[in-house]
Amino acid sequence: MTLRPAENHHGAAFEPTGDPMKDGVGAASYAHDRADRCDLTLAGEPKIQPMSVLPDFHVDHNDPDPREMRVMSADDEDMGGCVDIWVDRSEPQIRYYEMELADGRRKLIPFGYARIRKGRMEIRIEALNAHNFADIPEPKAKDRVTLLEEDKLFGYYAGGYRYADPSRNEPLI
Repeated sequence: MTLRPAENHHGAAFEPTGDPMKDGVGAASYAHDRADRCDLTLAGEPKIQPMSVLPDFHVDHNDPDPREMRVMSADDEDMGGCVDIWVDRSEPQIRYYEMELADGRRKLIPFGYARIRKGRMEIRIEALNAHNFADIPEPKAKDRVTLLEEDKLFGYYAGGYRYADPSRNEPLI
């Protein structure tokens, strides 16, 4: 079990025993039984895909293109560059930024966890420190993401706000 009671009484809160971000517990939890299939458009195609495979999608020329930006961790490390933008085809909006780490692996950053800093040409991720990027869950396919994979991604980033830095684990009083 990856959790244990924090106190020795009924109703006690649980605390993680391993790496909660990898284990998907506590603040990093997700629906473990979520369907491992893509959400589909009415036409039966994957709803969320990278712009690199969608010729009808583009960044407006008046907006900064995130694919020209560096990705920075909460502890100010340059983690790599943004290489693609994943969009929701049914409700045209950005869902993920795709970054490439120094070792060539690609990771998705949920839109809501990224802060664009136009003046610095960077995407800042406050939820994760540099050492957390290697373990960001990856989709099995290069051009689609399943509902389960999305849940794991959001759980990992959400858990980062609590577990990525030990100083965040203390109560705020």
